[in-house]
Amino acid sequence: MTLATVATRHSIIMSAFDMPSNICILQGHPHSSARHFCHALADAYADGATEAGHSVSRFDVGALEIPILRDPAEFATPAPEPVRQVQQAVLQANHLMVVYPLWLGTMPALVKAFFEHFARAQFAIEQTEKGWPRKMLKGRSARVVVTMGMPATAYRLVFGAHGVKGFESGILGMAGIGPIHETLIGGVGAEDARARERWLQTMREHGKRAD
Repeated sequence: MTLATVATRHSIIMSAFDMPSNICILQGHPHSSARHFCHALADAYADGATEAGHSVSRFDVGALEIPILRDPAEFATPAPEPVRQVQQAVLQANHLMVVYPLWLGTMPALVKAFFEHFARAQFAIEQTEKGWPRKMLKGRSARVVVTMGMPATAYRLVFGAHGVKGFESGILGMAGIGPIHETLIGGVGAEDARARERWLQTMREHGKRAD
């Protein structure tokens, strides 16, 4: 292999990394009438992404009017209009950023309700005749950011982070989204301003890299 060939391949790889991404940010704190750390983290990620030249669409899940699904037959019908707008943005995106607080070991009920609507009409997962679902959102990566009051290490080691793992594997993974990067932020509410700013800067860097 000649040096020219190596240089060309290196240039192609670097160009692929430098290409701007289309990012869809889902801010999942259900209390939309006040500012919370989840909102600031979503803002920081969006700022970093925009600064790096990526396209960004944003949705505040807490501000959406989302009814609770009760009839399993509704899964076969289209989602409500606000959720369909999110679906269209996800179809255009190649990367998702999802942020929400940990409530009772998992995502808030409103966020789970949102993703149930999100999966309606086989948008995310298609049932096949053989019974094994077809992943409909392949080709997209994701960053999952979860805030919590307890130390993140305790959530991982003592509780196994099962709530977050279930979301990543049972919803995003089943839809074909991957790789999935994860950020767990513990001690929220007890952190000082410097610690919060470090996390915000971390989100800006992730946004710049679209990872």
